Amino acid sequence: MNDLNELAAAYGVETSYTDWRRRPADVSPDTIRTVLTALGADVSSPATVRAELERLAHERRTRLLPPSLVAYPGENLSAPAGADLRVELPGGGEIGLAPSGAGSYRLPADVPPGDHAVHARLGDRTASAPLLVAPPRAPDPGTRAWGFMAQLYSARSRGSWGLGDLADLRSLARWSAQDLGAGFVLVNPLHAAEPAAPIRPSPYLPVSRRFTSPLYLRPEDVPEYAGADPDLRRRVDELAAPARARDHTADILDRDAVWAAKGAALELLYALPRSPGREAAYAAYREREGEALTAFATWSALAELHGADWRSWPAPLRDPASAAVAAERERLADRIGFHSWLQWLLDDQLASVQSAARAAGMPIGVIHDLAVGVDPGGADTWAYQDLFAQGITVGAPPDAFNQRGQDWGQPPWHPQRLAGSGYAPYRAMLRHVLRHAGGLRLDHAMQVFRLWWVPEGAPASEGTYVAYPHDEMLGALLYEAHRADAVVVGEDLGTVEDYMREVFAERGVFGTSMAWFERDPGGGPLPPGKWRELCLATVGTHDMPPIEGYLNGDHVALRERLGLLTRPASEEYEELEEGLREWRELLTSLGLDPADMTTALHAFLARTPSRLIGVSLADAVGERRTQNQPGTTDEYPNWRVPLTDAEGHPVLLDDLPDDRHVRAATEPVRPPGT
Repeated sequence: MNDLNELAAAYGVETSYTDWRRRPADVSPDTIRTVLTALGADVSSPATVRAELERLAHERRTRLLPPSLVAYPGENLSAPAGADLRVELPGGGEIGLAPSGAGSYRLPADVPPGDHAVHARLGDRTASAPLLVAPPRAPDPGTRAWGFMAQLYSARSRGSWGLGDLADLRSLARWSAQDLGAGFVLVNPLHAAEPAAPIRPSPYLPVSRRFTSPLYLRPEDVPEYAGADPDLRRRVDELAAPARARDHTADILDRDAVWAAKGAALELLYALPRSPGREAAYAAYREREGEALTAFATWSALAELHGADWRSWPAPLRDPASAAVAAERERLADRIGFHSWLQWLLDDQLASVQSAARAAGMPIGVIHDLAVGVDPGGADTWAYQDLFAQGITVGAPPDAFNQRGQDWGQPPWHPQRLAGSGYAPYRAMLRHVLRHAGGLRLDHAMQVFRLWWVPEGAPASEGTYVAYPHDEMLGALLYEAHRADAVVVGEDLGTVEDYMREVFAERGVFGTSMAWFERDPGGGPLPPGKWRELCLATVGTHDMPPIEGYLNGDHVALRERLGLLTRPASEEYEELEEGLREWRELLTSLGLDPADMTTALHAFLARTPSRLIGVSLADAVGERRTQNQPGTTDEYPNWRVPLTDAEGHPVLLDDLPDDRHVRAATEPVRPPGT
């Protein structure tokens, strides 16, 4: 191994990997150098590479403790042999750790989960570090459950303002639980988007994962609306009318127009006085959220003036700790208050949704989705600049459905610096998403193990994997999930090493199994009895067309038209037809009728041992269009497709109870009597 590769290994940078065809692939030296530079290593010459290796070796020899630790009860902590290790409990008292081997010290099995401190002494040297003790497994949902998977913005009702919102989610959860016996509803990420036009449509490229998009607020559910005078209520209703008219069309969704109306209505409500009780609740919320809320609201107010990419702001405003930002915080106090107030409203309406879901009989309730990352110019990267790697974006290597790879345009966490922060921003983000959730879906679940780093300007295929401390990342996730009593679902599709799935299973994290991807050793569809038990079983994902579109080859035609195929379309169609033939044969052999593939495929899922079954709302109504075509931006209306039926007619949530297609599609997975 040469020095560059040795340094890469020390930083967790892979120099080779196994591709989606299970073939070895080498990473170019240029990519390795660029990634190491982003991690802070000087690789400008062989001498600097050697000096960096020596520095790391010296650090390993002399360090008593890492900057922070996450561990499980009964497992070992690492420290130099001969050290004295003690765990300080938050309520007082200490636990001495006994050596369990050279350089290993075992935590007692009964140490309580939570935040502690560990102290080490070796001779005259001492060190201390925060220690999070995590529960060994994620919460278990108990009985088997099924639920709708919905892109909330697309699921509109007669009361929507042009996009599906939290009131619509509450209605969908309540109806599907009471009438269809659903145990959960899984939605797209609701993370914060730009505070002013243009608002980018992707829910997977937010400006912050720590806060929520006010696009999902229902203004009429704000308590001050009910007590407003008739003239103000009329003005709010007038703002809603044009947006509601669009709910009855199949036109592409327009977030800018929705926010222009909804934002104006919310500003009217913000100006109204609040009752003493409401004011006290708002003050308590601001105190709980602290500096993170202030920073987000400040970024939002500045973004309204200077645009949503802080990297292009006047230089003094790029540093959130600068005197210029402090001055602007005073000058823009009202706008900062408005954005803080919006987050308080969202917290209240999110709580209402989960409460209604559980009251309607859902054992889980809402499963919220956590995106992989954030926009490079957004609020999170402004507030935590040192914790993100510069000059790098996150993506995915080539796979069967995205043969050029994917570049998601998001900067990754810097692994070492995130650990140095005690994982505080990561944990705060998880706590926010889980606060009013019955579950969390971890998009691209491998993010807790490794991410595909792509140097800026390079093709997505020219990246490499960078490792993250998965015990710590996963442990923090399990702890926050236990605080919320929430199930954890990892989206582990695509290129995934076997050991990752084994770790998830050991820790009680559900995987994701998708019918079109699950294959037996011979390449045919995997029989239902061989599916995983600890997984969310689905037919497809939001990155693929719904069932009707897939059966008609819409995904092949779309990728051919957009130039995304790496082989002739005829071969794609042949492979598709062969795969569908195999599926029809398997369904027939199971006594299921492939004449109605949607119902048959859901009946197939019901025969698997999988404990969670997800039914796409788009599949249930017969939609053909995909929500997202990876590898595109403006070439396809990604994340802007409203819910329609097979003929392209808009489908509103109000229509679902009487929709025979929905009843038929969900009948195989519903509990008896529903």
